[in-house]
Amino acid sequence: MAGFLEYSRPVLIIFGLTGRNHLVGTVSAICERCGNQGAHHLTKYVRRFSIFFIPLIPLGTRYDDTCTVCGRVRPMTREQSERAAAGQLR
Repeated sequence: MAGFLEYSRPVLIIFGLTGRNHLVGTVSAICERCGNQGAHHLTKYVRRFSIFFIPLIPLGTRYDDTCTVCGRVRPMTREQSERAAAGQLR
């Protein structure tokens, strides 16, 4: 056992959380906050656990609708986001 302790070295492991936005689609709609007709970005945000800056395990997914005129962000479900991106009514 003494031989093992003589050769042991400290190990540095870098880990953390990373997130990335993916554009699902862009639709033209009237914003309920500002009342303007404009483009709305439908985005999917995926948060992942990473080791040594390599994203490995997805921890959560969030879908948002962002008005490009006033910047209002409204959370959506996956189904609402897919329907809106396909051109169907929300």
